[in-house]
Formats: sequence, C-alpha cells, structure tokens
Amino acid sequence: MNHLLSNIVAGAWRMADWQLDPQQRLRWIEQNVELGITSFDHADIYGGYQVETLFGEALALQPSLRHQIQIVTKCGIRLRSDARPENGFHCYDTSAAHVRASVEHSLRALRTDHVDLLLIHRPDALMDASELADTFHALRREGKVHHFGVSNFMPWQLELLHARCPLVTNQVELSPLKLDVLHDGTLDQCQRLGLRPMIWSPLAQGRIFTGDDDAARRVRVELQRQADELGTTITTLVFAWLLRHPSRPLPILGSRRLEAAREAVAALDLRLDNQRWYRIWTAAAGHEVP
Repeated sequence: MNHLLSNIVAGAWRMADWQLDPQQRLRWIEQNVELGITSFDHADIYGGYQVETLFGEALALQPSLRHQIQIVTKCGIRLRSDARPENGFHCYDTSAAHVRASVEHSLRALRTDHVDLLLIHRPDALMDASELADTFHALRREGKVHHFGVSNFMPWQLELLHARCPLVTNQVELSPLKLDVLHDGTLDQCQRLGLRPMIWSPLAQGRIFTGDDDAARRVRVELQRQADELGTTITTLVFAWLLRHPSRPLPILGSRRLEAAREAVAALDLRLDNQRWYRIWTAAAGHEVP
C-alpha cells in the first residue's frame, strides 16, 4: 500500500453535480495529476450510478493518462435507481454475483480493463467472508482488480475478511469533528496490520467552515489561530492534522477547485507537533485529555 496510492486522493463523488463537459473533466484529472494527486476515488453508486461513466468519458479523451493514475471504486450497496432497475430495495449485497456484476459495470463505465483498488462500501450483515474472499481471488487472477479493501468497517469486521484475503485499506470518516476511529480501535488495527487508512470527509462536509454548533465553532477558532501562527490555511492545517497520525492516512479531497487541491498537497510539508495536534483534538472534544 505504501506506493499504491498518492498521499492525497481526489474524490470524484460530486462530479455529477459539477456540470462539466468531458474536456473540463479531463482537465480536472490532469490538474490533479500535475499536483501529484494521481489516485481517484469512486463508488458505483455515486451520482446515481453516473459518476464512473462521466469519469470514463473524460479518460477516453486521453487514454494514455490511465497509466499515470490509480482508480479506486467501491461496491456492495444496492440503491433504488432507474439506472439499476433490478434493485427493488435499498440494501447491502456482498454476494459473489453482485460483486462481480458491479465490477463489470465499473470497468465498462470507467473504460478501463482493471481497477487498482476495489472496496466493499459498507459492512454487510450477510457477508459470507469465505465466498467474498474467493470472489476477490478470482477477480485478481483475471486481472480485473489488483487490490482489495473495505470501507466503514469496524476492526472485527475487517479482521474477518482480512484473514481470508489480504486487504490494503479501510476507508473511514475522520476529521476534527469526527473522532471515532481514533478511539474505537480502527486506526490501531491499521497500524498493527500495516494498512494505510483512506479518510473520507476530512473537512466534515464543509462543517469545519460553516457549522454553527458549539464543536464546529470551537474547532474553527482553534484552526484559524494555528493557521495564522503558521502562515497557512485551515484546509492545509486540517490535512496536516490528519497526516500526523502514525497510521499514515490517505485523505480524500472531494473538491473540483484547484486551489483546494493545492492546499491539501501543501499539508505534506507541514508536520504538527503533539501540542498543536492535541490543541485541535481538545477543541473538538470540548475537554482536555484525561
């Protein structure tokens, strides 16, 4: 996993809302690559099952770009959608038939012959770990998927599958306003197994900047204070706070703005000391460490 993905990952989940033509989408991909952001995070369900197609259309304009990037996608959620008339009920599905069908859909939509990393999007109470591992092994033998991981799994759920098929990541939510995985064993497990966690919603879906609850206000004041002291931006500081964790997280930036990408990449050169890191944690928690 050390060299599988770039240290900052571009999230494409909002691409359907950006109202960009294929050439503009291609330029967004290229601009990220120019900044060293070469990994792109997808899921089959994003944009009502449309984002992978939008990305694939852009990539088809410059096929050689595929050799410079890594594509991550997720499956395992069945949404009711006109794009998937067979989905009559919102549920999870990690059966061999559904995972294989999802991969085939993704390959066609993304216009690629392989996915670099496939994640199971949510824990499935009916997951047959042995069957799913067999499916993963078969997809790897066929060259359709190179690596596997999970998303939003608790440590014991990851352990169940990892024992049968080596996984490379757990994509989880973490931000100064969402601290759960720091304390529920998720990131401890990642360190123990040598998995680099992927981090979604690092800016708390914008709540860092606009939230009017007490925690958001406390965190924003502390972030602004430190950003002013360090001569940086809040976005850079939040990404540096995430990157400081010893599990070596891979934050996902879900923005089309080039400036936001630049701010995220700048965090790679900013290392926070323990006191700065815990000042942000304390602002979020609302109390000092025990």
